[in-house]
Amino acid sequence: MKVLSICLLVIITSLAGLAQSRRLHLGGCSVGAHTSELRRHYNAMRPDVLRRDTEITVRFLRLPTLRNVEEGQSCCFLQLLLRFYIERVFSSYSSSGLEDQRSASALANAFFSIRRELKPCNCQCTEETHRLMDSVHSEFIKLNVTLASVKAVGELDTMMDWMESFRQPHQTGLLMR
Repeated sequence: MKVLSICLLVIITSLAGLAQSRRLHLGGCSVGAHTSELRRHYNAMRPDVLRRDTEITVRFLRLPTLRNVEEGQSCCFLQLLLRFYIERVFSSYSSSGLEDQRSASALANAFFSIRRELKPCNCQCTEETHRLMDSVHSEFIKLNVTLASVKAVGELDTMMDWMESFRQPHQTGLLMR
């Protein structure tokens, strides 16, 4: 019986760690984001995106820039970025491949869910955060909307790397108190 109890405790601790690792901690706000699932969908469409993205030299998202988002502004900036992807990028993105379209749809739906979960956080945006997002928008509208959406989808890995930086590592002793 004691062995069963220990096994059960290990399983519960592992499951709690998995649930915790799916949460992004953005200042005082915490949201669920299954980044491994997001990456799976992105990786499914990546070959097509890379093939179509060869002549575009503009970058919308740079990891060093994202990492310099002011402390306390990550919630707001993520909200703005998700809105940009939902309203501008995925609505304009098209691919001839059915699987790519399904993956794009799954990503858009996941972004919508994360954005909905962020709403109650009442993230307050500074002018600097709005300026940063405005610079992403201005680069986007310089291009043909189809090319711009392909380019933005191609940069989802950068966005996901940034999002994953807000996951807190699993603490093994958490449930054992």
